[in-house]
Amino acid sequence: MSTATANTLEAIARIRAEVCALHAELTRYELVVWTAGNVSARVPGRDLLVIKPSGISYDDLTPGQMVVTDLHGVPVDGDADGEWGNPPLSPSSDTAAHAYVYRNMPDVGGVVHTHSTYATAWAARGESIPCVLTMMGDEFGGSIPVGPFALIGDDSIGQGIVETLKNSNSPAVLMQNHGPFTIGKDARSAVKAAVMCEEVARTVHISRQLGEPIPIDQGHIDSLYARYQNVYGQ
Repeated sequence: MSTATANTLEAIARIRAEVCALHAELTRYELVVWTAGNVSARVPGRDLLVIKPSGISYDDLTPGQMVVTDLHGVPVDGDADGEWGNPPLSPSSDTAAHAYVYRNMPDVGGVVHTHSTYATAWAARGESIPCVLTMMGDEFGGSIPVGPFALIGDDSIGQGIVETLKNSNSPAVLMQNHGPFTIGKDARSAVKAAVMCEEVARTVHISRQLGEPIPIDQGHIDSLYARYQNVYGQ
């Protein structure tokens, strides 16, 4: 076995464990029900991704069940030097969308999809979430946009995600009549964006029940975003 293959096998094992564990965060923050939703991660240095299998209960997920596919969503078993150890399971029905994002957004290392209640309610209305919270300025750099309606089955959803986010600071998009998709430098960052997306969707919805939320000036949004992305934290 070549050193490159050994390194890839090690990376895949690590990413499988991480992707499996991150699905527990989706249930922890009540972003999914039953078997809906998924997390994926890019395999660094290879045109591969790791994603949840289709229709498997979150309580039953194991790292070894995570499916390795190429960047067109086709499961792969490895090369002449080694095997990725793919289980006999089909990848998530959203794999084509995830794969399209990875093919067309090379800086993205993780993608998450949920049907979280409040964010999906905004998606059902085809309405972007306006930036009326400093938290939104920090995390999303503005409003959370709406992507076009698209059916599951090919990469149409992925096309809508990429087209909507390519000129946006937001790591989240609300696909019309479907739900939120989020991206990040890695899978954990994409999960964080999904959690934050649902939080602000809920808060802004509640605010609108009380009256019209006060918009934040774009200059202040830009300042908030720059500080949070470049200064905040350790």
